[in-house]
Amino acid sequence: MSKRLAVAVVGLGIGRAHLDAYATLPELYEIKAVCDLDDAKCTSAAATYEAAIATTRFADLLQPGIIDIVDICTPPATHRPLVEQALAAGLHVVCEKPLTGSLGDADAIVTAAKSAKGTLSPIFQYRFGNGLQKLKLLQDKGLCGTPYLSTIETSWRREADYYDTPWRGKWDSELGGCCLAQAIHAHDILSYVNGPIKSVFARLATRVNPIEVEDCAAITVEMANGSLATLAVTLGATEELSRLRFMFSDMTVESRSTHPYRPGDDPWHFKGRTPAIDAAIAQAFSEFKPSPESFAGQFARIHASLTTASPLPVTLADARASLELITAIYHSAATDMPVTLPLPPDHPSYQSWVPNRRSWTR
Repeated sequence: MSKRLAVAVVGLGIGRAHLDAYATLPELYEIKAVCDLDDAKCTSAAATYEAAIATTRFADLLQPGIIDIVDICTPPATHRPLVEQALAAGLHVVCEKPLTGSLGDADAIVTAAKSAKGTLSPIFQYRFGNGLQKLKLLQDKGLCGTPYLSTIETSWRREADYYDTPWRGKWDSELGGCCLAQAIHAHDILSYVNGPIKSVFARLATRVNPIEVEDCAAITVEMANGSLATLAVTLGATEELSRLRFMFSDMTVESRSTHPYRPGDDPWHFKGRTPAIDAAIAQAFSEFKPSPESFAGQFARIHASLTTASPLPVTLADARASLELITAIYHSAATDMPVTLPLPPDHPSYQSWVPNRRSWTR
């Protein structure tokens, strides 16, 4: 029988989605505590999820013997200090995206994690959709061939009421706009499928809402493997959609999920260059075993990692690579120049990616 791990969820916005996922895995997790600055939210969530502890004080969760994992779902600007406090207390940590607000902060967290007793698991739940996992299976079997071109579309809608939450749409608290808060998951999939990024050129605009940060983006990317990619983002779509398309020499792969926030989930479309490749795809899929998707899929894999000492499903290196792409996007938009990766510690945006916003605001 698997060991149940006691988890505390901190921040009851997106944290409610995390709680829903943990609740589907009762054999793996006990929802032990909930934490939010809003006492009413704590009380309500504790009742809904039968949590023994409801608190507005993060420090209450750090006492020995209370929980195994603290899951941080607070506004992005708070992530680094909360992560470091939890690691210092010897706890395992799960942290929502973005991990933190700069490459400098990310490297400080990497240093803290090296000497910590617990592990740190960044959230990238889109990776665990069964459609995307089928693509990874085909790659592992060497069936895709040479990567040519990837197109990633994140077409969502955010209206004025979304920004009624005080920390949203502001550089100081949300740390960025659609490239950071919304499209970061889809953009992570680009590297998950095609590896490291070589260079980035970005155009950003604020056209949908009167906010500080960007809500539209058009980005071109050169991958280290030689393939090219385009990343298109808007928060002004009348019909929400996330679409991922990967063109290889031996097949074309496209997400077909109609759920804008779960593009990695089935169904996906796979078309081989020849009938023989189509037959090999069908044979590979006959061996495929579906697993839990989205947050539940990542949490199930985190549990397996912590209880069997196997590798984490998403690593700090993955989270850092995502932040490096974010940094390059904002630096390119601010300077109107392409940016080559990797970015060294003396790069002008290493300690902060906040750009000269005059070049792309309304």
